[in-house]
Amino acid sequence: MTDMGAGRLDGIARHKVSRGPMEVLDRALVTPDMGLEGDCRGPVPEGKKGNRQITVVEAESWAAAMQDLGGADGLVWSDRRANLLVSGVRLPREAGKVIAIGKGLRIEVRCECDPCSRMDALREGLRAALTPDWRGGICGRVISEGEIAVGDEVRIEE
Repeated sequence: MTDMGAGRLDGIARHKVSRGPMEVLDRALVTPDMGLEGDCRGPVPEGKKGNRQITVVEAESWAAAMQDLGGADGLVWSDRRANLLVSGVRLPREAGKVIAIGKGLRIEVRCECDPCSRMDALREGLRAALTPDWRGGICGRVISEGEIAVGDEVRIEE
């Protein structure tokens, strides 16, 4: 992983209803009003800040967690229930930084995406494996819209 430079968007996923199955996509529209189009967490309820509007996880962090568990045993990155999977770039570990994907999408990092008990329901120990060094990814708020596709460039902006 590199701290600077560009990475790659390796995956896009959404869930239409809370606790519903994840749907993996090749491309999607992401907007400040709706988040990842069709994802239940995208629309920001009135009076809320949208801190968890969209989630992003590093492929390298997912791989490290799987290694800690001794292998994936059929788990795939979308089981983490994150919206976007990126590789080759280290996500910021502080609020306020901006992740740029493709030509237009900008996501402001709001907080760490803490793994929940649902992870241990998938595989015992997964929650603990995702806990160190923000391995569970980031929660963000969409600040500018963009049409994204797997393979798009990912950059970290100030």
